Amino acid sequence: MIIKSKKTKWVTLSLLTLSVVSLLAHLSVTKFSTVNLVQYSAMNAWRHDFANVLGTPTQIIKNKKKIWGLVQSLKPLQPYANPRSSSYPVPNEQSNGFIYAKIFGGFAQIRSSICDLVTISRLLNATLVIPEIQESTRSKGISYKFKSFSYLYDEEEFIASLKNDLIIVKSLPDNLKAGRKRNEFPNFRPKSSASPNYYIEEILPKLKKAHVIGLVLTDGGCLQSILPPSMAEFQRLRCRVAFHALQFRSDIQILGRQMVERLRGWGQPFLAFHPGLLRDTLAYHGCAELFQDVHTELIQYRRAQMIKRGIVNEELRVDSHLRRENGSCPLMPEEVGVLLRAMGYPPKTIIYLAGSETFGGQRVLIPLHGMFANLVDRTSLCSKKELSDLIGPETPLPLNLFQMPPAKSEKQLKEEWKKAGPRPRPLPPPPDRPIYRHEKEGWYGWITETDTEPDPSPMDLRLQAHRLLWDALDYMVSVEADAFFPGFNNDGSGLPDFSSLVMGQRLYETASSRTYRPDRKVLAELFNITRDNMYHPKHNWTRLVQEHLNKSLGEEGLIRQSSLSKPTLFLSHPLPECSCRISSAEVPTHVKGSDGRILYGGEDECPKWMREKTVSLESAEEGGKLDESESLENEDDLDKQPESYESGGKINFPAISFGYKFWRFNGSPAT
Repeated sequence: MIIKSKKTKWVTLSLLTLSVVSLLAHLSVTKFSTVNLVQYSAMNAWRHDFANVLGTPTQIIKNKKKIWGLVQSLKPLQPYANPRSSSYPVPNEQSNGFIYAKIFGGFAQIRSSICDLVTISRLLNATLVIPEIQESTRSKGISYKFKSFSYLYDEEEFIASLKNDLIIVKSLPDNLKAGRKRNEFPNFRPKSSASPNYYIEEILPKLKKAHVIGLVLTDGGCLQSILPPSMAEFQRLRCRVAFHALQFRSDIQILGRQMVERLRGWGQPFLAFHPGLLRDTLAYHGCAELFQDVHTELIQYRRAQMIKRGIVNEELRVDSHLRRENGSCPLMPEEVGVLLRAMGYPPKTIIYLAGSETFGGQRVLIPLHGMFANLVDRTSLCSKKELSDLIGPETPLPLNLFQMPPAKSEKQLKEEWKKAGPRPRPLPPPPDRPIYRHEKEGWYGWITETDTEPDPSPMDLRLQAHRLLWDALDYMVSVEADAFFPGFNNDGSGLPDFSSLVMGQRLYETASSRTYRPDRKVLAELFNITRDNMYHPKHNWTRLVQEHLNKSLGEEGLIRQSSLSKPTLFLSHPLPECSCRISSAEVPTHVKGSDGRILYGGEDECPKWMREKTVSLESAEEGGKLDESESLENEDDLDKQPESYESGGKINFPAISFGYKFWRFNGSPAT
């Protein structure tokens, strides 16, 4: 370039000089300051932000105790279901006859029915034949390796654990099997509200006469929940069956323990959450409007069926939002997420999603997953091979594919055209858009083609049996969780539910564990206050939620649980019959209900050997406690999110001990 003037020449030279000086300055700064640069870490940034929210390390420790710590007021309660009366002798070998039974229903109904069945057999001094679980019979296509009962539970352990309570056999004697096939023995369908007098007056005479009777259990039980005080030993028998004798088969137990170890392997507590979103339950309570599209239609169809069968004595269409305000509908996962955040659970909290079925699918879980990234289930913790090994080898079945209706022939089309009516005729409608496979192959695909739900296919029946296994795994994890939150319990339907059974076993084994017992009616009122600002509630609203949920953990929650849940399902609240109280603790005032029944308090004093064992365990616990400030070094593990693995190989998780916290029945504590 030709510089025309001297002034322009000097300006250009000055700019070039400044550029070179600036470049040299930047290079020198970079050279001498590299050693002081800090590598960026997303986790460090998160820790910095998180600390700003919660405060100092001491405040963080305090918050962790606040959301994970044990309920101190319930620590004196200890599990104790041993017989305590001298009038409870060993069963007589000369029984009044045999009782065999068929049990219908899902996981919760099966577990509750078996406990009642054992109690009835003891009441009638009868020999119990291992019951048949209809959801897992060979006709449902399960593996040939298992029988009906052994598909879920350990037969040998069941028989051995109850040898001091009644005689149990695996099958009827050969000389009686033929008579059963010919229906020579009387069969009964007792209701879940049947009284002991019904069995003494109606069933016992026929048992003594025929020596064999059959029971068909469809209501999730066959004996009323509340028994007279004189029958307290039969209530403790229910506890021994549910919490000790009914052990899952070894394969289920091994995998369930591995799942707990993998959850513990992250070095952080975890919370179990069961949504309770089941189609039958939603239809029973009229909660269809809480969903959209095809799910509403499916719920209403099932509700219409229940009305036709006499299960529901209400109108088909009800206001679901009024039902929700009455506490008759479940908490939606989105609402549970807001409640947990209000309680102070951080976004990185590990939440285990329990339940083999969540009506509405993954769509209803999206908001909860958005609030808590570490939302995991059995498919996140187990490989496909582990789950398939649990099922066992099965006979291949044809896939349950939707089949399009047959195409009409040219002759049929001409006949329809001739019968179409007088001319001029309107133009034929445009061709329908193609119907994709994923729109027709779902379990709800029938609703777009017909008004009648088809019968379950062989694959559907097999999947129903598989759900028993998935519920068993979820049950083990939920019982061992550091905290448990039910989405739907005490539903008032009279049928046992998964959450109530989990809450009952947690109350029995470790009464002080964090088990939330929310009042859905109160929570519905709170949500109505902040429905428009649910994700940014005011501080006063958060305090009200914390106050309610904290009360539900302790004595107030237990009293409400006893008044609402126990009359329907004894196993949901096995107090005071199946527990004792350490004498050194302050004895609470007895709280009685309107019917005179003790709602809280009234537990017997624990025996001396249990008090000594408890004191030694507490001393060892105190001696083995580490400085909680050191545990903050493991906070980096929160950033690791559990992932599914499909290879069938094992993930290297730290080995964590796994043990149930209960007492054995041989007069000594469990080791």
